[in-house]
Amino acid sequence: MHISQIQSTLQAKFGESFQAIGDECYEVNTDEFKLLFILSDRLSWLRILTPITTAANANTFLQELLTANFDDTLENRYALHQDVLWGVFQHRLESLDPEDFSVAIERLINLKKSGVNPVFTQFVTQKVREIVRVAKLRGDTLQQTMQTLDRFYAEGLMGDLEEGAAARESMMGAWRYQLTRLWDEE
Repeated sequence: MHISQIQSTLQAKFGESFQAIGDECYEVNTDEFKLLFILSDRLSWLRILTPITTAANANTFLQELLTANFDDTLENRYALHQDVLWGVFQHRLESLDPEDFSVAIERLINLKKSGVNPVFTQFVTQKVREIVRVAKLRGDTLQQTMQTLDRFYAEGLMGDLEEGAAARESMMGAWRYQLTRLWDEE
């Protein structure tokens, strides 16, 4: 792919949101996302970046992010740099075709829009599965497990004692849903 094709594709796709920052760097800035296009290594590589969240927000999910890099993100990757979790696409310019370029942009935008929600869901599911396994090893039933969690909330071991009854009931409903959904799978 030639540099002029990159510029024309970005201009056609994003209009006024696209701007050249120099000969080797372009930016697309919208209310929903920001994309940074960097040509590097003697103009032989293209890297596209989008900030997703702070590294602090992502640290809890590092294992899930690495798993997503392996299983889910296809040619895009999660990466940490300068206290930011980035969505990154990197490709040799010579072998990049316009269709793959456009697909990579769309996938990065989708990665940005979904944020850490998919990895958070995976993280929560893993933790609930661990609770189910431990409860079953102890010989507890689903009802006993729910009672234990309810007691933990009542005693302040989980949640916040300052939360009202409605917030606590909502949280217990979420636990009930997840435990019921995963109980028979473990």
